[in-house]
Amino acid sequence: MMTSAQMRAARALLGIDQRRLAEMSGLSLPTIQRMEASDGNVRGVVDTLTRVVEALRRAGVELIGDDDQSLSGGRGVRLRESAREREDKRNEEPDR
Repeated sequence: MMTSAQMRAARALLGIDQRRLAEMSGLSLPTIQRMEASDGNVRGVVDTLTRVVEALRRAGVELIGDDDQSLSGGRGVRLRESAREREDKRNEEPDR
């Protein structure tokens, strides 16, 4: 599960807008907008949720659930790598 707040926080950590997340996950912009407009847990088709979570994971964000290990024990997001490491990886990727 993922909350709409986690989704927005993940985008903020990455410095991307909804359109970019839609591109990264292969979904439409209105789908991302609907997901983020959810109250509490994001509702949607399992495949759609999986695509967003995977896109965020590939970009370096780890979603933290209620019972997952974290210093505060609550929900949140955590970067798996530093911004510098992400930038280095982006620079190594071939142009599309």
